[in-house]
Amino acid sequence: ALHEGHVVSAQELTGLLQPVFGPNSRNLILFLQDTLSIDDFTYYSESYGDKNPFQNKNLQSSPSSLVLPAVDCEATRYLLSFLQELGVGKLTNVTNLDVSQLEANTSKPNFLIVQLHPLASSLNEISTLEAIAENDKIIGRLTMDLQERGIHFSVIYTAVRPSRISRRTDVLGELRRQLMATEEEDSLSYPPLNVTTGNLTCILFYASNFSLKANNSILIDLTNATFVTQNVDASSSECSDINTTLSLKYTKPVNGISSLEIRFLMTNKFYEGSARNWSTLDSVEIVQDEEKFAKFSVSVISAPAEYSFHCQLVGTSNLYPARLIPSNDEAKNWDVFISKLQIQGFNIENNQFSYASDCTGFFTPGIWMGLVTSIILLWILTYGIHMIMQLTTNSRFDDPKGPALSVPQTE
Repeated sequence: ALHEGHVVSAQELTGLLQPVFGPNSRNLILFLQDTLSIDDFTYYSESYGDKNPFQNKNLQSSPSSLVLPAVDCEATRYLLSFLQELGVGKLTNVTNLDVSQLEANTSKPNFLIVQLHPLASSLNEISTLEAIAENDKIIGRLTMDLQERGIHFSVIYTAVRPSRISRRTDVLGELRRQLMATEEEDSLSYPPLNVTTGNLTCILFYASNFSLKANNSILIDLTNATFVTQNVDASSSECSDINTTLSLKYTKPVNGISSLEIRFLMTNKFYEGSARNWSTLDSVEIVQDEEKFAKFSVSVISAPAEYSFHCQLVGTSNLYPARLIPSNDEAKNWDVFISKLQIQGFNIENNQFSYASDCTGFFTPGIWMGLVTSIILLWILTYGIHMIMQLTTNSRFDDPKGPALSVPQTE
């Protein structure tokens, strides 16, 4: 039993998982999502009624289960090493959602890591709901397959980071410091991709999530291939003082696609209005199997030439601050999602990003609503004062001892 607000530490997590790997250890399936919190289960099931994305009954039908409301991010991050230290046998990453690689008869238990689809932006709850529902179907399909094959297994469903943060007022200050430290640590979890010419870095590219979806069905997560394992070919990138192209080539990123190339085309141009040079991301191109060509025009991605550009959300959704707008018919078959994008193609010094120009403008929707509301209230107050000033009082009154007061109609 865990009391409210308790966060399971790395040491406690190791102790909790220890009984899973006894003399008769089973196979272990780790379903890993990008974000998840315990509140998501109640929020999406209660808010959307019959559209509850969590339809699996595995937890109820399981002979034993353990639900942890909150786990330390450090413990989750190093969960793989924890499990290996506990004596887990063969480690297999499942990227194509096929569990045929799991061997039923082995001397040691198997350990499968299933990378689930990343959730969409929290700005669009419907898209997040659909992504969670799809992941829930994947979990149900794979576990059902293992049950039909008679394979005994244990399942862990967790995420890299929480999707919801509790902000109680009594611990807000301490929590804020912890979150800032966690965010800083997460941002340094892997270095940005850099393209060099000679000994000089000419392009820097970073994203916490870099994913595409083809034909609304095939999800391609390029985050690990780009930044962690760096299983990407950037040799075709071009750098100059005026035009820069970041070319990212992937070989067999998913089943059904043999090659994929993504190009970011940037320019450095002088603008008389601001009397300075600005770097802009003009277009993004996707080439699939060297045949299908998709092109997107870009909005709101620009920065002074000496700066880098940063944006929290970039993609094809209308809700993102920086949008990729399809320029041809093939581009309509692709969805792009990039979170925490930072890119710089000019004037890079010391192999590091320069000061970042963010895509968020100064006048946010909240500021505009405050200004409009203030103007309306000020107009009502001004109108009321003006009407009060127009009121007049009588200058003559009836004398009960004299004749009745007669006021001509002209007055």
